[in-house]
Amino acid sequence: MAEMTVAEVMAELAGLDDPRVREVNEKHGDDHGVNLGNLRALAKRLKTQQDLARQLWETDDTAARLLAILVCRPKAFGRDELNVMLRAARTPKVHDWLVNYVVKKSPHAEELRLAWFTDADPVVASARWALTTERVAKGPEGLDLAGLLDVIEATMRDAPDRLQWAMNHCLAQIGIEHAEHRTRAIGIGERLEVLKDYPTPPNCTSPFAPIWITEMVRRQHHQ
Repeated sequence: MAEMTVAEVMAELAGLDDPRVREVNEKHGDDHGVNLGNLRALAKRLKTQQDLARQLWETDDTAARLLAILVCRPKAFGRDELNVMLRAARTPKVHDWLVNYVVKKSPHAEELRLAWFTDADPVVASARWALTTERVAKGPEGLDLAGLLDVIEATMRDAPDRLQWAMNHCLAQIGIEHAEHRTRAIGIGERLEVLKDYPTPPNCTSPFAPIWITEMVRRQHHQ
């Protein structure tokens, strides 16, 4: 694959833009029209290119930023750089991919998680909860799980959408992974009723924490 300039990549992304895809994405707050399969195929051709990733990010274009996340070297970003990028990631998909594909793999993940703990911006706060959920699952040593449940119980019901979703995921993860907190986690979910009526397709698990926790625990026991 020959090196492509940012202009060439942007031209290719423009050619992939599909108005129908854009219409669906815009309903979810994502302002781009590139099918994600096509985006991943382009990323595969480009392979890892950190400089290109940085340049694509600077365009402020949603499709270009998603592509940047796919071709970057997550560990090559500095802590301050990731902090600035996260604050600039205003569309849900860019935010989600940046946290999951880049920040979680960064050596600065825990430092950022702690730095974001006092942040009033709900978008930054939701990233903090996503990183906390990762720790609950993979490295809970040193986390105050009861304290996290206190915060979720007090603030999740009135939290903005994206933050509420991230807190709910953390609530479910605590209930799934930590038997000693399971009854309380289910109780909080039942009282707050967050995502209770979320439309869930057949064969998918509801994001309503009591159902989610119970179902995942049942599966673990059946393995």
